[in-house]
Amino acid sequence: MSSAAPGAAPVSVRPGDPRYENLLRGNNFRFVGHPDEVRVVASAEQVVAAVADAVGTGRRIAARSGGHCFENFTADPGVRLLLDLSPMDEVGYDPGRRAFVVEPGATLGRVYRTLQTGWGVTIPAGGCPEVGAGGHIAGGGYGPLSRRYGSVVDHLYAVEVVVVDRRGHARAVVATRDAGDPNRDLWWAHTGGGGGNFGVVTRYWLRSPGATGADPAGLLPKAPKQMLECLVEWAWDESMTEAAFTRLLGNFGAWHERNSAPDSPYAGLYGILLPTHKSSQGFPMAVQIDAGLSRADAMVTEFVDAVNAGTGLTPVLNARRTMPWMHMVTWPSTGEPGDQFNRRYKIKAAYLRKGYDAAQLAAIYRNLTNDTGTGNCGMLLIGYGGQVRSVPAGATAIAQRDVIMKAVFQNIWVDEEDDAKSLAWVRDLYRDVYAATGGAPVPNDANDGSYINYPDADLADPAWNTSGVPWSTLYYKDNYPRLQQIKARWDPRNVFHHALSIEPPA
Repeated sequence: MSSAAPGAAPVSVRPGDPRYENLLRGNNFRFVGHPDEVRVVASAEQVVAAVADAVGTGRRIAARSGGHCFENFTADPGVRLLLDLSPMDEVGYDPGRRAFVVEPGATLGRVYRTLQTGWGVTIPAGGCPEVGAGGHIAGGGYGPLSRRYGSVVDHLYAVEVVVVDRRGHARAVVATRDAGDPNRDLWWAHTGGGGGNFGVVTRYWLRSPGATGADPAGLLPKAPKQMLECLVEWAWDESMTEAAFTRLLGNFGAWHERNSAPDSPYAGLYGILLPTHKSSQGFPMAVQIDAGLSRADAMVTEFVDAVNAGTGLTPVLNARRTMPWMHMVTWPSTGEPGDQFNRRYKIKAAYLRKGYDAAQLAAIYRNLTNDTGTGNCGMLLIGYGGQVRSVPAGATAIAQRDVIMKAVFQNIWVDEEDDAKSLAWVRDLYRDVYAATGGAPVPNDANDGSYINYPDADLADPAWNTSGVPWSTLYYKDNYPRLQQIKARWDPRNVFHHALSIEPPA
């Protein structure tokens, strides 16, 4: 099931080929590998053949779908065969499984458009339309509808994965969430276990839990007809004192503490606050909600007022508009780390069970007002929780269910010569915010580790993570031993690995 022409052969691109340099980089230009071969494949059968070839020749293999990995998992110098899955981009309905099939190379924009156009349904996945479904779903993707409908993996029915057994034999396996499926553990591993750990995903099937009947239009959440979006912006001027700034961020966290239960009437409201360095002159907050929800406009007003309350600040912009759902989720570059020029970046992340405390807010202000940052330095505080919290921590590989927000720390730049100082800025910010827990968001009553789709190799480096808590606990908590057992069953030769991959059990 591929959009490529029937019988299309895989394309092998090697050094010296004019196409080679164009296929090496993903979205983050900091990382560029030099594999012996880039193999562009168009079917599960071709993936099986490529994996078998890599194993047979002793070459390390890595798969890339959309190329939006924040670390060098696919550009590692050790990777000798890079598997490009971008032609595998079909999105459709499979009546045999009563589920929607999505191939890994399909971008989220393509997924949204096809589901909405064909059946009027959608999934609660990410807001960046150019991200590939391959890694996004396996890592437990989320987006503007997740507070209302949960993580995208809460709607994952089945997965097809090319795996390698102990003898080195490659094959495609289908695993479902059905209780009697002997392969169910492989499905579970792909509900937040992250990409590049167990094999190469070649298909996902999506159907909401409890959905019945044969009408595809009733098997996933209905796509909103229209979205109401509000954009608020504050200026970095004399009114943005430390007291005003920390009150603003504190209000954002406090609102999510009050309004992130699964049954909250505000579960459909999605807010992102983007405090950037003072050299940017100002920073925004974006709010999105299904315009068809009761009191949608009033809820946005109440939210904006609550965030701004007691700050003494007057936003320089407070505008809202209503737009079709498809306009919002398919417009290019929404939420991207950088544009066509700013393609070098470092991202760090955390889950929050509470808003930041006074010391952490002071640390954020201190770093955003220092003399070493630029307008491309900053943070995102992202609303989470809601229906995400209705799923037990062990039901999927996503262990962080009792959370209210995600935090992203980022720096984006253009030139390689700026790598060292740019990395230092974002690393210092993160370490400062988590100074009380050894430079990492160690799970406790306020923190809950980090998100594997925003991988950060620093968490495995004792120079930056001095907490003594391993990176595996920060990403997977108590689910990690189960993931290790699944790794031992489905990838006993550790064919699929990277800097933060699931480790075989001791």
